[in-house]
Amino acid sequence: MTVYSDSGAVHEVDRMLPPARMGALALQHVLVMYSGAIAVPFIIGGALNLTHEQIAYLIQADLITCGIATLIQTVGFWRFGVRLPLMQGLTFATISPVIAIASDPALLANGSTAGLQAVYGAVIASGIVAIAVAPLGRYIVRLFPPVVVGSVLAVIGLSLLPVAVQYAAGGVVDDAGAPKYVAIAFTVLAIIVALNVFGRGFIRNVAIFIGILVGIIICGMLGMLDFRGIGDTGLVKVVTPFHFGAPTFYLVPILSMVLVIAITWVESVGDAIVVGDMVGRKPTARNISDLIRADGLSTVIGGAMNSFQYTAFSENVALISITGVRSRWVVALAGVFLIVLGLSPFLAGIAAAIPKAVVGGAGFMMFGTLVVVGIKTLRRVDFDSDFRNFIVIGLSIAMAMVAIVKPEFFSFMPNWSQAVFKSPVIMGAMAAIFLNLVLNGLQAENEGIEKEPE
Repeated sequence: MTVYSDSGAVHEVDRMLPPARMGALALQHVLVMYSGAIAVPFIIGGALNLTHEQIAYLIQADLITCGIATLIQTVGFWRFGVRLPLMQGLTFATISPVIAIASDPALLANGSTAGLQAVYGAVIASGIVAIAVAPLGRYIVRLFPPVVVGSVLAVIGLSLLPVAVQYAAGGVVDDAGAPKYVAIAFTVLAIIVALNVFGRGFIRNVAIFIGILVGIIICGMLGMLDFRGIGDTGLVKVVTPFHFGAPTFYLVPILSMVLVIAITWVESVGDAIVVGDMVGRKPTARNISDLIRADGLSTVIGGAMNSFQYTAFSENVALISITGVRSRWVVALAGVFLIVLGLSPFLAGIAAAIPKAVVGGAGFMMFGTLVVVGIKTLRRVDFDSDFRNFIVIGLSIAMAMVAIVKPEFFSFMPNWSQAVFKSPVIMGAMAAIFLNLVLNGLQAENEGIEKEPE
């Protein structure tokens, strides 16, 4: 769909570029977000001790659904999609709750995949809830002022750093902590830091990708890569819905995932406002509702296709600013590329075979940066004249640290509630939202949203 302005000219957001240029720009978007896109299923699969084949399947499903979600958000149909150049990917906020639910002993008593079946049931339910409440999007956003957003982002980063540490030590292998794993992790980290400091333009934007690639090459030279069986999977394989069994629906896991998808709105809406300013198409309240509705639909599809919850990828927002390319069709083509990549179990298998020490080195950068983004967001909070914000931030981080440092702290609580109490993201987010409502009340209209024309 091409949209024309009152003067008859095509808006830059809707402009189709020459095929060769559009293809190169779309590939660049994929490269920028690829390592982050595969990190979530990789981390979840590793934490749940899934097999190499199962992790590869999760990665394959994720890439396909990333592509579908990107097309829904950028191209759009009816009231689904904000129709801005927003790349979609899995939210890091889903990692801790998914691991907590999928490893719940009460659920696993029903079978080895019962935990994942409950996860996917909760993911689907959370997507349906998002679609249902989308018309209230402009009011929902008021629950997430900077004091809440900054606290939650910091909590997400803090909750994931222990995962990066474990991976940097080699994961759960017998020789975990061996010097070779630590050396590889810090070599990858050093490359990423150097490229971010001294690199320019495209090189700087794909620093994580390059760091991981160099890490893989080093591991190959040391004989640490295991690609056995990958060639037997074939070049093309269609991902089938409900690979781990029919979804099951339990109240607490559903509530946990509903909270996670609400947290993703913070990033999605924020990115939509930022990108809208960049491209000269400021989103309206209706656009925000369409964005939330699209996130909900993508999440329902994710749950059915063995993946998780989707949101806008902030990494790609910076790329739009650097290139100055505003066309949403470039990002839409990147979504098509992701689907093609996801249809290949061979490519997904290669990604799943990346040694954990390599991912751990990149994880230090990715997750540490999330903490800093949270701190940066908190700079907009009034600390000088209002001590209540100290309480909101301090206690939300404290509640998250309880789950990080001592996950069994609330073991006396009922089994059905453990998915909440063992998740630092959920504990921190619930504390931040609740304390902010009690101490600061509901926020005023979000100033970044344009009013609908009369």
